[in-house]
Amino acid sequence: MQPAGRGFSLVATGDLLVHDSIIRQARADADGSGYEFGRMIEAAKPMVRGADLAICHMETVYGPKDGPFSGYPLFKTPPQLARSVKETGYDSCSTGSNHTLDDSTDGVRRTLDAMDEAGLAHVGSARSARERKQPAVLRAGGAKVAQLAYTYGTNGISLPEDKPWLVNLIEPERIIRDARAARRAGADVVVVSMHWGTEWQQEPDELQRSAARKLTASRSHGRKDIDLILGTHAHVPQAYEKVNGTWVVYGMGDQIAGKMNDPRGSMGTAARFHFSPPKDGGNGEWTVDKAGFTPFMMQTSPRHTLVNLASKSSRGAGDPEQDHAYAHIRETVFSRGAQKDGLRMMP
Repeated sequence: MQPAGRGFSLVATGDLLVHDSIIRQARADADGSGYEFGRMIEAAKPMVRGADLAICHMETVYGPKDGPFSGYPLFKTPPQLARSVKETGYDSCSTGSNHTLDDSTDGVRRTLDAMDEAGLAHVGSARSARERKQPAVLRAGGAKVAQLAYTYGTNGISLPEDKPWLVNLIEPERIIRDARAARRAGADVVVVSMHWGTEWQQEPDELQRSAARKLTASRSHGRKDIDLILGTHAHVPQAYEKVNGTWVVYGMGDQIAGKMNDPRGSMGTAARFHFSPPKDGGNGEWTVDKAGFTPFMMQTSPRHTLVNLASKSSRGAGDPEQDHAYAHIRETVFSRGAQKDGLRMMP
């Protein structure tokens, strides 16, 4: 941890989408005794552990400790995933997604209980009305960081009338109110995780673009209400863009996912930002002075393994699948002008 008054680095990654094949791989990696997800995401560990703050996206809910477990369409993930994610170096995960209600209240409770046990902060779903009101509050460098999280919907599964707080839905006015409340509670930086977009569409859709404009335009006393937006859900990498002076990552793609018909489902990015404190040392605005990304892909054969495509030591020389993913991710990430605003690829 850096001394007070110093800046901090933040890393965020995409959907942990635990298909049946991922469950089988985790079982095999644990030698048949439990479930071990750490090897699959080992390639992210140096980057994640090197950051002051690391954020993941827990898309699926957990089943009971001893199962049964299931993949698509109604996910129930082994709760051992929380431990593996924490051991990789993550500090917090967003939990609001279109699959949050796959196992109703029980799934939400089991997921958050397991994350608590592992020491992972979480936000986006809740076990009570009181918990819903609390952002994930994290310390990084000299900053107090609040993370908020929301989803566009829940695959048509209705929120129970007596438990509307189970998952946070995207309502821009509400998000702004929550961000302002977090700022009043002392947050120096407010990060918003958004589960949004159209699956398999690289271009941000109208909801993403309009919400991004509204959220980044919101200010209180001349200061931004929201300092960074991190997107998930589309299962393909999407562009990074500066909107109203604030970085928006429309979609980071998947970090963990089984093999899908569209090879883009194995592609993702890690968003990497460095924040600097107010120049006067007071309670002013923290600013991003370095913006970057790292391209990744989940190689599915001979076994599921995350590959850092920007690292020469982990990327296979002359591998056509990896070469295609590398070029595609770079083109997509820069497609809305982020390179001219200073975004750089980082190993």
